[in-house]
Amino acid sequence: METAVQTFGLWSVFPPLVAIILALWTRQVFMALAVGIWFGYMIMAGWHPLTGTIDTINSFVTVLTDTGNARMVMFSLTIGPLIALVQRSGGVEGFIDHILRFIDRVSVKHTEKGNRKIVESLAALTGILLFIESNISLFTVGTLYRPVFDKLKIPREKLAYIADSTSAPSNILMPFNAWGAFIMTLLIVYTTGPDKVFDNEFEVLVKSIAYNFYPMLTFVLIFFVIWSGKDWGDMKKAEIRAEETGKILRDGAVPMMDDSVSMLEAKDGVPFRAFNMLVPIISMVVLVPTFLIYTGWADANGAGVWDALKRGSGSAAVLYAVTFATFIAMAMYRAQGIMKITEMVDLSLKAMAGMVNVAILAVLAFALNAMCKEIGTGNFVAGIVSENIHAGLIPAFIFIIAAFIGFSTGTSWGTFSIMIAVAVPIAGNVEGINLYMVVAAALGGGIFGDHCSPTSDTTIIASMATANDHIDHVRTQIPYALIAGGGTVIVYLILGFMGV
Repeated sequence: METAVQTFGLWSVFPPLVAIILALWTRQVFMALAVGIWFGYMIMAGWHPLTGTIDTINSFVTVLTDTGNARMVMFSLTIGPLIALVQRSGGVEGFIDHILRFIDRVSVKHTEKGNRKIVESLAALTGILLFIESNISLFTVGTLYRPVFDKLKIPREKLAYIADSTSAPSNILMPFNAWGAFIMTLLIVYTTGPDKVFDNEFEVLVKSIAYNFYPMLTFVLIFFVIWSGKDWGDMKKAEIRAEETGKILRDGAVPMMDDSVSMLEAKDGVPFRAFNMLVPIISMVVLVPTFLIYTGWADANGAGVWDALKRGSGSAAVLYAVTFATFIAMAMYRAQGIMKITEMVDLSLKAMAGMVNVAILAVLAFALNAMCKEIGTGNFVAGIVSENIHAGLIPAFIFIIAAFIGFSTGTSWGTFSIMIAVAVPIAGNVEGINLYMVVAAALGGGIFGDHCSPTSDTTIIASMATANDHIDHVRTQIPYALIAGGGTVIVYLILGFMGV
């Protein structure tokens, strides 16, 4: 790889830079990544258009010859059926019914102000606990708590803020879901070869959680706002409006979705049973570490469970876990007579089709990482950074850049794809850099930018799920995101200069 750096030098920076600029300009992350990859192979081909284009096409094939990459693409497709089956079985509605009954029991014991704090706290906790998938979290919180919030005259803007601020942040802090699997696909390329930075992608992901301060501060801020009653900016105006006039939406607001619309509906006539959601989801969460131990046991050479856990294959573990969880769900629903096998297979195929975009993004991310390694981007950038930027500034610098990309493109996963390819080599080559903090900064910055962006799919879905005006949601949420984001930058600066 040293030869690549010497040969291409400054040119090695242009492919990811082209991807970033195009992503910011067009907001089309798929096209931006593809063009960035093509630009890199054009450079390596000496600007020969046919060779560069053919090398680009071959790069998409090559990344799938890696078993870890192939597993993660399969996971991207197979998580869809599990989510669809759980929703169609009535499990989500059953879970919602239990929460509603709990709210009814506790609300009679408190004042109206106390009820408000309890309901808002339950909404936040529900969003945090449903870490399996961001859209399920958003739609469940929106559908479940919207009638209760309306009854207590809590503005829709507050519900949207709570739902949005607990979905992606909880997803990024839990490695046992699609988010964790996707991030491991980006990290796995740095476990082998001449550019090896670490031994195990799952271990890096888990250890980076301790440094992912943006989602942590977001949670702290949510509960502070709930229990203190303190609000700022447009959210304060919305609270005053709701308190004085009883209006949960401002005059002239245009809700993103009708109140009656929710996520994938349960099958007609099925009983709503919470365990139809909880058993498959809990099974998947438990099976991930189980299969990590299983796949790492041989390499551990009898050193123990923890060593096997660290040596296990993250890509294999999540694929096996979601597959077995899907089979468990199918067996449960067939035994209860909820769905026939053919019906579940048809639903699974349709759900897989809906996950194609995620699979394509994964392939593009793999190809971008592979191209950046081949052309020497990470090593060159690491050399420049180590000579011109103090090591203590790098985590905060990466967080800010990732936040800017995430805000401009409206996608956290696309931001991860771009930033991991640059951040990890910097951590591996610059002395005094905490690898886990740099990875966390890239991930947290992507979440922050995506959280604030009006074009983000999660921000849009938060407005839809809560039947709120989209621009009102963005305007009321940004001040809180900026507080958490600003606090994150300060913490990274402090820890960076302390040499943590």
